[in-house]
Amino acid sequence: MNTVNDTLAAWADAERLCDAATTSSLLTHDFLGIGPVGFQLPKEAWIQRLTDGQLDYEELSLDEVSIREYSASAIAVARVNTRGSARGNPLPTTRTTFHLVRIDHAWRIAGIQHSFIAGAPGSPVPGR
Repeated sequence: MNTVNDTLAAWADAERLCDAATTSSLLTHDFLGIGPVGFQLPKEAWIQRLTDGQLDYEELSLDEVSIREYSASAIAVARVNTRGSARGNPLPTTRTTFHLVRIDHAWRIAGIQHSFIAGAPGSPVPGR
């Protein structure tokens, strides 16, 4: 059985490498991703952004990870540090919430929501 940390680490590696097959295996069938400006992407569109050539990661790492586990679900909040571009725009560093569920003894990601961090690289919101 994998842990929440294992799943998050695998997601970060797959996302950084634009590995659509691994990412797909980590997401639930009804996954929903929400970007930092509020757009929503179902699983198919989330995977497509990894393969359409418009996403380029130089770096992607997680830190400041906080996990709250419940019997068959978990909420993880992390700082997602990125460097790269999406459709020619710089990727922001975000505070990201992951909703995970346990399916057949394995953790899968059912939802991701990115939020800008004021003053962080790529954020349109200045720091205080």
